[in-house]
Amino acid sequence: MGLAERPLALTLGDPAGIGPDITLLAWTARTRETVPPFVLIGDRAILAARARALGLSVPIAEVEEAREAPALFQEALPVLPITVGGAVTAGRPDQAAVPAIRSSIERAVSLVQHGAARAVVTNPISKAVLYGAGFSFPGHTEYLASLASAKGPPLHPVMLLASPTLKVVPVTIHIPLKDVPGRLTSELILATIEITAKGLGRYFGIPCPRLAVSGLNPHAGEDGGLGREEIDIIAPAIEAARAKGLDVTGPHPADTLFHADARATYDAAICMYHDQALVPFKTLAFADGVNVTLGLPFVRTSPDHGTAFGIAGTGKASPRSLIEALRLASAMSDKAEGRA
Repeated sequence: MGLAERPLALTLGDPAGIGPDITLLAWTARTRETVPPFVLIGDRAILAARARALGLSVPIAEVEEAREAPALFQEALPVLPITVGGAVTAGRPDQAAVPAIRSSIERAVSLVQHGAARAVVTNPISKAVLYGAGFSFPGHTEYLASLASAKGPPLHPVMLLASPTLKVVPVTIHIPLKDVPGRLTSELILATIEITAKGLGRYFGIPCPRLAVSGLNPHAGEDGGLGREEIDIIAPAIEAARAKGLDVTGPHPADTLFHADARATYDAAICMYHDQALVPFKTLAFADGVNVTLGLPFVRTSPDHGTAFGIAGTGKASPRSLIEALRLASAMSDKAEGRA
């Protein structure tokens, strides 16, 4: 099946959140701007109910196979049906929906692995809701890596947050802040640098990316006065990356790494922990930021925001980040297959 005949596989996300809202709004935007064809793996009844709540007229077409979606996309929103358990009310998450949330993700991965879809695009999930139902993975990123490596060696997934303004990568992701120093190793930082460099080359057309690596401590440790992680762990990883021919600088103080002049000196910033990367990113690119998982054997993107239960079904949700995630997934797929 040719690339143009394959849709993007969009997951359900938490049906009580804004996933249904932004899915419907992204489809309606196709008449005003470029929205790549996608197929939602979800529950038609939930979409129809949310469309009524939002005052949207959206024809919904159930399909048996993903390949049917591109031909239908301009006339109807294609849905590969799964049934969500329990009653779904916007803004009121229910653990009864968790099996369908997981099934949607697993189906999307399977579609891409079998060549029926171009890429996986995930709607937001609530980790707290999933944890309450026994979900054992820290988040989407780690779950996707587990699914992708089910029949092979473990993968090292890397979270890249991308926008035209800034690209950032946290070395450690969904762990408590107090655990970060103990998790950081030179090997982990080097692997993250290498996967980031490879991904920027393959998917973003940056063959020799400039990577700026932050320190962990204030002022990058002040030559050991505020901590030795920069000296003992981060600097050796940077030197090892340089020895492999990568363009890497640092460790840089994180508080001076994200102003406009600093951003002009690098293509992506490698940060030591979640909020060190995501706070500046969401400050600068909240509306159009996209979450990308590098290190997988397929393309995965996601809107860079959460379930927003407080505004689900109110008409206040913006589809912009989802639209950008769909566009980026399409562009990355093109580059991966040599079409761009």
